[in-house]
Amino acid sequence: MPAARSIYSACLSRLIARRECGCHCGASLGAYHAGNIAFRHPDAVSLFISLSGSFDISSFFDGYHDDNIYFNSPYEYLPNVPDPWKYNHMGIIIGTGEWDNTRVLRAADVFLKERRKLILVPRETPWNLIHARNIVTLLETGAIILPAIPSFYSRPNSLTAVVDTVVWRILDQIGLPSQGAYRWGEQTGSAKTSHKKS
Repeated sequence: MPAARSIYSACLSRLIARRECGCHCGASLGAYHAGNIAFRHPDAVSLFISLSGSFDISSFFDGYHDDNIYFNSPYEYLPNVPDPWKYNHMGIIIGTGEWDNTRVLRAADVFLKERRKLILVPRETPWNLIHARNIVTLLETGAIILPAIPSFYSRPNSLTAVVDTVVWRILDQIGLPSQGAYRWGEQTGSAKTSHKKS
């Protein structure tokens, strides 16, 4: 499972980096670091993408706690930020799985509560009835469900090109469409050429 998160994170980072939009992206420990930087320096970050990050680091210190831990644990310091409006410009995408820290889901809850755009990219299948009902509930509250299901219309010829078909749809939803994206009915843009060998 971590490998799947890593390839989506890498492809998303690669395509966003071309846009020079101040994106911080990471998976697992990298997601924590990207988030901590984004939340501590929101003036320098416009988009934050976390795939399986844990934002409460206190559990790693066996009961020890000081200011360094507090100010590097977003789960602790974010509720006490005096100027929460400074995060309003920032797009936040959080990908989490069955084994991730459920506290990460609080950020998604806040997005729904504040009627901000929340994009969920589930990749585990098959679903059971509980999963399907939860998806319906999320759709009814305004979330965008974008399953990590690649398309093959563009005839991708590499794993990266296949992943790009999902990443293009994510970029479209956050307002950063990729110029190289395959569009149905258009002759321009092809997954075959989205990842050039160096």
